[in-house]
Amino acid sequence: MRLTFEQTQLSKIADALHKAGARAILVGGAVRDLVMGTTLKDFDVEVYSLDSLDTLEALLKPFGSVSQVGKSFGVVKLHSNGEEYDFSLPRTEEKTGRGHRGFDVTVNGSLDFATAARRRDFTINAMGLDIQSGEIIDPYGGLQDIQNGMLRHIDDATFIEDPLRIYRAMQFAARFGFRVAPETAALCKEMVREGMLEELPKERVYAEWKKLLLKAPKPSVGFELMREWGITERYFPQLHALICCPQDPKWHPEGDVWIHTMMSVDAMQQLLDVHQEHPMYEKQRLKLLFAELCHDLGKPVTTTIEFESGEVRAWKEILSQNPFPDLHNVKRVRSTGHERAGIEPTRDLLYRLTDEHDFIESILPLVEHHLKPSQFYAQGAKAGAIRRLATKVNIEELVLVAKADFLGRTTPEAQQGEYAAGEWLLKEAQRLQVKDEPLKPLILGRDLIALGMRPSPHFKTILDDVYEKQMDGTIGTKKDALAYIRSHFHTFLTS
Repeated sequence: MRLTFEQTQLSKIADALHKAGARAILVGGAVRDLVMGTTLKDFDVEVYSLDSLDTLEALLKPFGSVSQVGKSFGVVKLHSNGEEYDFSLPRTEEKTGRGHRGFDVTVNGSLDFATAARRRDFTINAMGLDIQSGEIIDPYGGLQDIQNGMLRHIDDATFIEDPLRIYRAMQFAARFGFRVAPETAALCKEMVREGMLEELPKERVYAEWKKLLLKAPKPSVGFELMREWGITERYFPQLHALICCPQDPKWHPEGDVWIHTMMSVDAMQQLLDVHQEHPMYEKQRLKLLFAELCHDLGKPVTTTIEFESGEVRAWKEILSQNPFPDLHNVKRVRSTGHERAGIEPTRDLLYRLTDEHDFIESILPLVEHHLKPSQFYAQGAKAGAIRRLATKVNIEELVLVAKADFLGRTTPEAQQGEYAAGEWLLKEAQRLQVKDEPLKPLILGRDLIALGMRPSPHFKTILDDVYEKQMDGTIGTKKDALAYIRSHFHTFLTS
């Protein structure tokens, strides 16, 4: 197989290197993406048959700004014609300590490609493309694995040197729809059992979770691998508790809370990809996907089961006595208050991944109020309730979370794909001008001062009272608000 670069800047650089007796080979994910027909974003080039990094830098200087950003790793960064390229000399790595920095690196321009590529994780990432000739160099069968939809590691000894590759396997399988080779899955399971993931800083783990959630058409594929390989049980008990947690089949014929959550996360991904008129910022997408993942984390601690005999027992109590309980003769399953109960496990789960406090706090209201659209629709909620809801959570985001929750099940209504409660709430919120922000207060502190009041702790009481009346609809204009204040708080007026 051959792939050609037209007369691009990269091909011109490759020609110059060739004249100097060197060979420029595009490596890593860039080659994989070219073969799979996806957009090429990163340009990582290994240069063979050069004696030093200084020689490489000298050859690149005519093409732009050059800097040695990773001298110990044999890396030179080139900025040229608005593009950024990483050029490196081939290298081998030897594990010498814990963590992703615990490696001894040997740079050697005379290495052959197969030897240099052995340190990479998967066959699909170990291909090279000779930029000048267009030849694909494929020492480990990456092309065949792409054709077969298979994710396969290269070498046991090098793979285990960086345990993050377990998470990379998870997110690659989900992103590309690949099966994980049996020998790779077995190695990942063994690494988890051996506790190898414990050396990973959470920042690196979080980066792989983000790729899974933001780039995979069905993030559930990655989470299922985490479950199968023992990752959820050992490191994310908040998620693992969803497995086998029962639900009332009337509302959730699809199965337990884990199955429902996986379906809901996939539904959210589809909603974000298909039904958004305007693309969201990555952070907002991530917030909504995490909210969907966490929306039912409160169910394991609130679920109760009513048996045909009339006995009612808590799920956590049943599970503590028997990890494989007999759930025959179940009359009803309830999870009363699971929305509020989900706040702490959501916070705990997310802090295992990141210390971004404000981001985590922005997710919690979506978890706490995810049933409100359906409840408000069923109750025919009044304007005041909708306005108050808007002060606690972004209603447009909340409807997305609630809709994905609704679609993540196998009821006939969900399979029709229309969420009437969400459409109703969005229309009402739009009419009340609170769809994407709370109601703006008619009166501020400066208005009280203009009335002749002196600043005091009573300002908050007055402003809160007026705002409550405004949300109820009993005060609709600033003129009405000022008249109300003069009538009810005249003792605070100085003139």
